[in-house]
Amino acid sequence: MALIVFQTDNLNLLKQGITNNNTIKFQEVDIMRARPKIDKDILNIRNVIDDAKCYEVVRGLRWPITVICPICNSEKVVKNGHDVKQRDRQKYHCGTCNAYFDDLTGTVFENHHQPLSVWVLCLYLMGLNLSNLQIANELGVNKSDIQQMTKFLREGVSTRKPEVILSGEIECDEVYIVAGHKGRADEVKKRS
Repeated sequence: MALIVFQTDNLNLLKQGITNNNTIKFQEVDIMRARPKIDKDILNIRNVIDDAKCYEVVRGLRWPITVICPICNSEKVVKNGHDVKQRDRQKYHCGTCNAYFDDLTGTVFENHHQPLSVWVLCLYLMGLNLSNLQIANELGVNKSDIQQMTKFLREGVSTRKPEVILSGEIECDEVYIVAGHKGRADEVKKRS
């Protein structure tokens, strides 16, 4: 199905045609009075990305070689079905510590009701420096939910940032020492 629009001799009228099964239906639309209706699903950013691809990317980033248990770091892990509500979310069972976990266990995305695709798109839109209100409008999610999501994402990024360790000699050329408040230099304690 495609939408075909072209202008007629009258500048205020457009001919709008919809193709369906090799047939074209045309109707004239007065652009001064009414705008052609656009299907909102076409413009919905959430339709661009699917949960299956998101889970695949999370698995690839989290476990590039093989799945590792987040509790005991063992490689003796077997697949244990899928989540009931989210079919693309793989469950696992560790043979060493007998723990059950899934793709999101131990991540920022764990224990939240929003789908993984919404989290990924939120992270992407944060990278574009959009405000929380703009992200909420783009994704069609409540702004308080987006506030919490961006908070968790920022905390997750900051806690996983490697610590900087300085080493070597440090030289200092100048030192600034406060000698009391302006105009009251006599209040500074004298060293004896």
